[in-house]
Amino acid sequence: MRRDIFQAIADPTRRAILVLVAVQAMTPNAIVEHFDITRQSISKHLRILSECDLLAPKQEGREIYYELKIDKIKEIDTWLDQFRKIMQESFQQLDGVLHTLKNKKNELAI
Repeated sequence: MRRDIFQAIADPTRRAILVLVAVQAMTPNAIVEHFDITRQSISKHLRILSECDLLAPKQEGREIYYELKIDKIKEIDTWLDQFRKIMQESFQQLDGVLHTLKNKKNELAI
């Protein structure tokens, strides 16, 4: 079952897991040490992140390491970029209004 990546990042624990594995690939046991939840709960979060293609499990001997799949993070970034552009335009308009008000205030003071 493929899940939506936005469903995956909606959970704060899963976002924290993504931050951890962005630095280095980690085993579930290493990940669970950073949380106050059970290994079973971490496994559920890892499964969801893997189903969304945000994490890739890599078998090394008897251990499974989870690493971040940066291409999927880029997909999220692309979606967010539209909002960055809207906010940037709003701030530029606000800068223009503030600049106009400042100039009018300076003209009145003269």
